[in-house]
Amino acid sequence: MKSIFSKIISGEIPSYKVFEDKYCYSFLDINPNAMGHVLCVPKKQVDKIFDLTELEYNRLMIFSRKVAHAMRKAIPCKRIGMMVIGIEVPHAHVHLIPINSMDDVSFNKKIKLTEKEFKQIADRISSFF
Repeated sequence: MKSIFSKIISGEIPSYKVFEDKYCYSFLDINPNAMGHVLCVPKKQVDKIFDLTELEYNRLMIFSRKVAHAMRKAIPCKRIGMMVIGIEVPHAHVHLIPINSMDDVSFNKKIKLTEKEFKQIADRISSFF
């Protein structure tokens, strides 16, 4: 069965796309911890990140690094945090979160953004590719 992320990648579900290449796709988390919270996913659906082949895993990490560099230019913050949890969606993914304090990586703390704000953030990050 297709994951929600596979449906986003195929365009069945809309997203605020940040960047994509042949193997990976990145988009804004619609339930973000902080402004500019991005998810990076392999286009091939694999449930657990460590079940990716070594090549697929390395592609995802290189891709995530590239996205993080663009985020750093677009979003004022102390650093970009990276988390891999892998419980909520059966599709390997990396959370990239602009952080200023440890509170920004708490998944108990969420922020609300308007559609216009999501679009502006996605466009701002995308402009650095």
